[in-house]
Amino acid sequence: MNETLALNSEQLAENIAQVQRQIAHAAEKMGRDPAEVMLVAVSKTKPVELVEMAYNLGVRDFGENRVQEALTKIASFHPQGMRWHLIGHLQSNKAGKVVEPFAYIHSVDSLHLAQVLHRHAEEQGKRLSILLQVNVAGEASKEGMSLEEAPGLARDIAKLSALHIEGLMTVAPLVEDPEEVRPVFQALYQLRERLRNEVTTSDWQHLSMGMTDDYSVAIEEGATIVRVGRAIFGQRLNR
Repeated sequence: MNETLALNSEQLAENIAQVQRQIAHAAEKMGRDPAEVMLVAVSKTKPVELVEMAYNLGVRDFGENRVQEALTKIASFHPQGMRWHLIGHLQSNKAGKVVEPFAYIHSVDSLHLAQVLHRHAEEQGKRLSILLQVNVAGEASKEGMSLEEAPGLARDIAKLSALHIEGLMTVAPLVEDPEEVRPVFQALYQLRERLRNEVTTSDWQHLSMGMTDDYSVAIEEGATIVRVGRAIFGQRLNR
């Protein structure tokens, strides 16, 4: 069956509503306003028809991992008010392609990448919103700067005038019990609070953490952006 037909508008609407209820519950549990939490619907491997359907149901923020796949979707569907987030690893040789179409780059993980993005943003006359990706758990399979090197890199990257550091991002380990990754989210929050004091030229508004299996715990630990794919669009296609 065509994937766009496998998930109809009513099912997608219920999925989105269920995620929004979970976001509200987790936020209210901690005395937070649910409006503080941005839902990024992760549409990687999904057809643009599902993105359009989700947009028509009120979703405005969409996340993609691969630059080329994202650019193809953005070219065919880019209505007013829609924001695209690059959440996957970005190679520096593709940095020039992402400055204009993306509202946020979540995956800045090195000074070199930041410098390349800065150069392209300057050339394109744009100030680019970025998040610094931190590999809190130190997983060899994950991208991101370490907790130890993050403060020094943040100070250097904050000097690049065409970039606006808006916060931090992490990808927690895959675990059966989301409680196991609560310390990962706590550590990112603590790092953000430290950087607020040490790198005052950036506002450190955002903590992008939490995905389908653990976003409630992430919100309880201060997430302002959650990146949810499977709970909205269903299982990811293998490719």
